[in-house]
Amino acid sequence: MSLTDIPKDIREKFECHEWKHACAVLKNDFPDEWNDVIEMLKAFELKKSWITVKGGNKTNLAKWVDSFLGQRGWVEKQFSTKVEVDGHSMDSPTHNVDCFKNRVALELEWNNKDPFFDRDLNNFRLLFDLRAISVGIIITRCDELQKLFCELKRGKSYGNSTTHMSKLLPRIEGGGGAGCPILVIGISRKTYTE
Repeated sequence: MSLTDIPKDIREKFECHEWKHACAVLKNDFPDEWNDVIEMLKAFELKKSWITVKGGNKTNLAKWVDSFLGQRGWVEKQFSTKVEVDGHSMDSPTHNVDCFKNRVALELEWNNKDPFFDRDLNNFRLLFDLRAISVGIIITRCDELQKLFCELKRGKSYGNSTTHMSKLLPRIEGGGGAGCPILVIGISRKTYTE
């Protein structure tokens, strides 16, 4: 099992990476969630309006992902965690996971500051270690989209210090997700539609 488990048409439209056999874990242990993600990627089109209109609190792209997965039982999830040492209990809060279903956590990082990747990876590591999740998925944008943003006069809104693939991969390769299996999906220009 490897990235070849992802259908070829999706691999041609998106940049895909995995660590610690994430595809095998998803496909074999969580087939319903795997199918949800595959169907979402098949249906996904990066709309011009998602780039040219300011996002505010939640972008239209994020709303689309939430809606697509929400119709299939995925929810935003806050975990209540704590650590106990010698009878002394300390809260160990996690950040909300954008989309969660049956031990699969998915984060969408479209245009946040790049330290959000550190937060997501630390969250995956902690939740995996606590056996609350079995695999994490991060969807972000490919570096190549910067040229499109500039063509659409939105380049300054999507700067180098925001979330994109070249800011994420070194963090994971450096051990940011620790033992958690991680699948990364990069939104490329091939998904773009006027």
